[in-house]
Order: sequence, then structure tokens, then C-alpha cells
Amino acid sequence: MNILPFIFCGVPLSALPTGALFWQTHRILVVSDLHLGKSERIARRSGQMLPPYETTDTLGRLEDAINATDPTTVICLGDSFDDLEAGRTLSETHVAWVTRLMAGRRWIWIEGNHDPGPLEFGGTHLASFTQDQIVFRHIASESSEPEISGHYHPKAEIPLRGRLLSRPCFLFDERKLILPAFGTYTGGLRSSSPELSGLMSVQAKAILTGPSPCVVPMPR
Repeated sequence: MNILPFIFCGVPLSALPTGALFWQTHRILVVSDLHLGKSERIARRSGQMLPPYETTDTLGRLEDAINATDPTTVICLGDSFDDLEAGRTLSETHVAWVTRLMAGRRWIWIEGNHDPGPLEFGGTHLASFTQDQIVFRHIASESSEPEISGHYHPKAEIPLRGRLLSRPCFLFDERKLILPAFGTYTGGLRSSSPELSGLMSVQAKAILTGPSPCVVPMPR
């Protein structure tokens, strides 16, 4: 697995090709916006049927990231389930899978805007978490403190051979680091959007996910 090391607020971190983040010093693995159960939620609310494979795919990639990094702590940065009912209606197979991934690790569920934390599962449920003065939360704030968040599902578009290449990406500047959505079927928001352009400084960079993660200036 190609892992891209980078420095954020003086801290060495690593971006995984799948959009997970690893903090080797503390053996912390961070993922955001799993949105487990999204196909079930869409079917329940709109009647639109999507292939119900996204939870299996998301958990499989999460397991790969855990196997690659062997973390002692996993932080899920909110919207771990597409809504509360999606969390309650996971299949027994998927519930057992999540339980197995959590076993023997400190597991922190950060509250998101889609879910207040999957209380039926174990682990620790928090609005935010701080490690070495870096705050982990779901949505980026206006605070000046260093923070790692998710929520926006950022994507970057860069020109390549006469066409635009679009990939989920990390965005980071002097104090903010925003993770891409880890879940399948999650979509994304272009880094050139007013929301993201307004949040990030002019020095911000993007780390494109994929087989070979790479750093580029944040596309605006």
C-alpha cells in the first residue's frame, strides 16, 4: 500500500490511498463519513433502489486500512451511519464485522450531523476529541486551534491530458485538515466550491487519493 507522509501543524501524518489518515506516533487511524447503510436509507426514504453492496465495500476497505497500520486507536469523524435507522438495520453480518474490527482497540465515534453516534455499538462517543492540542471534530470550525475534520467530502479536479481528473482528496493548510469521505456512495464537494475555498487558506494543499496519493496546490 502506497502511504504518503506529510506534515500538519508540525506533526508527521500519513495519508492512505483510501482516504484514511494514520498518526504513527500514537498509532491512531482516522476515517470520516463512512455513511454505512446508505443504500438502505435511500430505498427507505425515496424508493430508489441501489445495489446494496456499499457497506460491505466500505467495511472491507476499513479492514484493509486497519490491517495495514495496526492501530491501537480508531477515530471515526462522524456520519459513520447514514442515519440512525441505518445503524439499527445493519445486517447481523455487518454488525459482527464492525464488532470484530473494534475488538482490542480504543474506538472513538465522533458525533456527526447524520448521526449522534452509534450508541448500540461499544467504544467512546464524543462531540470532539483532542490529542496533542489537535482537535478531532466532524465539521471544521472558525477556531484558530489545529483541527482535523470531515463532513465536506472534498474532491479535487485537476487537468490531465486534456480532461479533468476528479478524485476524493484531503485538504490541509496551516491549521485545518479535512478528510475525504471514506464510505462508498458518498459523492463529494469540489475543492473549488465557495464553502471549501472560504474555509481554507491560500496556501492550502490537496492530497489526491488513489493508488499513488500525491500532493498538489488546492484546486480553486
